[in-house]
Amino acid sequence: METRRVIFFLFDQVHLMDLAGAVTVFYESGCCGQPYELRYVSPYPQAGVSCGLSFTNLEPLEAVTITSSDILMLAGMDLSKWNHADDMKWIPWVQAAAATGATVCSVCTAAFALAVAGLLDGRPCTTHWGYTAALQEHFPKAQVLENRLFVQSDNIFTSAGISTGIDLALYLVEQDHGPAFAYKVAKDMVIYIRRDGAATQQSVHLQHRQHINHQVHQVQDYIAHHLPEKITIDDLAALVFSSSRNLTRLFKTVTGITIGQYIKELRQEKALQLLKEGHKLSWVAQSSGISSQGELRLLAKQAGRGRLA
Repeated sequence: METRRVIFFLFDQVHLMDLAGAVTVFYESGCCGQPYELRYVSPYPQAGVSCGLSFTNLEPLEAVTITSSDILMLAGMDLSKWNHADDMKWIPWVQAAAATGATVCSVCTAAFALAVAGLLDGRPCTTHWGYTAALQEHFPKAQVLENRLFVQSDNIFTSAGISTGIDLALYLVEQDHGPAFAYKVAKDMVIYIRRDGAATQQSVHLQHRQHINHQVHQVQDYIAHHLPEKITIDDLAALVFSSSRNLTRLFKTVTGITIGQYIKELRQEKALQLLKEGHKLSWVAQSSGISSQGELRLLAKQAGRGRLA
């Protein structure tokens, strides 16, 4: 399988964290066994960093031809120092990248660059909370959303800025290699996995992983992969070499809910997902571990299902 490319686009006066956060996710993905080819391009041979550093040996735009399988990430920059006289040096290149179907992403203020290129016209999008009003004012055709970590519209992604570039990059890694692998990358980076609360990927599993306790992560992973089976606290405690009492207390402390509540919510979420996909009640019960017909029929109503076979 060909290694997927991630091309990082650097403006002059780029914000270091907007770039480094996403870079680290894809780099760590390689360390965990799923490598990406990382490339760095710019309209300038040397791009300054807003904090006073600089990047050299950047590839010129014409040296990289974007394909539909590529990820292009534009890092945010200091808007007060943006030289619009140079816009035509890069606008056609970015537009061509989007037209190929490549995954085009902006971090923080780089959303303004996508807007200048016309790529946000008619699209839901976001940027750093301090700039959402300005983005909407200057680009009224864009549908600017507030309080979102990142927003997807077809192959165009915009993120709110700084650390949310990490969230977006983890999401892309998850799309390529699955949630378990994305959790592994996040764990190696010693960060939380967050997701946009308005998006479907905000699962029960993710909502209660806002911690870095390895034992509880092991328990959560085990539960997620054994939902159809009988799961006892004693078995979970043995898995992480703990007493049942200590695990019960630890799990509630770091997740905010009990182990029993967590299992119940995961099973309900799984059942609801399968019901929405149109699966029969018997298969939903077998796959989710929910044996109560009454509970399943209640979930079916939430899923908008009528009669169930």
